[in-house]
Amino acid sequence: MPISFRDADDIEALGPAGFLRVVGQPPGVFWGALFLVNSRGEPVEFTYSSVETPNTFLWRQDDIRNHAVRTLATSLFTACPRTPKLLACLAEEVPLDLFPSQIHISIPVARIAPVDRATPHAPAEVIETTEPAQSHHLFWYPGVPAKDSHERQLMDRLIAGGLLVEPFERALVGLREVYGSATSQ
Repeated sequence: MPISFRDADDIEALGPAGFLRVVGQPPGVFWGALFLVNSRGEPVEFTYSSVETPNTFLWRQDDIRNHAVRTLATSLFTACPRTPKLLACLAEEVPLDLFPSQIHISIPVARIAPVDRATPHAPAEVIETTEPAQSHHLFWYPGVPAKDSHERQLMDRLIAGGLLVEPFERALVGLREVYGSATSQ
């Protein structure tokens, strides 16, 4: 007779969190990954792409990077077979106006930055600071998820499990596995 049990975590109800990673490769190549994990940090999906950017005097360097990030993000969102409950990205990799003005997205987005680093934010973003142990700012768009929502529970579990920034490192490892070991970031 099987033992009756119930999993203490309702992983499926919370859904996956998406971690968007973008790294630049000289000359003019950018790699991107959308890495989905569940609330335990277990991999759910890994979608990746690359884009070559023009290397010309007509483009400003910031515009080239912004174009690459926007192109990669839309490509990854289109290709990923699952929809995350929330999206996390590193503030240093994603322009502050990407989601409020360039890409409209239906899930909460958190740009993440260490507290000790001065990081600009968009007027539409709401700032939240994590506990001192992890000490990060979360720049939420369109706002901080409601306290009892699945999105908030998912983020709280990721933070409690030390998984606020760690999946970005695994996404970088995945990109290196796919494209090669040399990365500029």
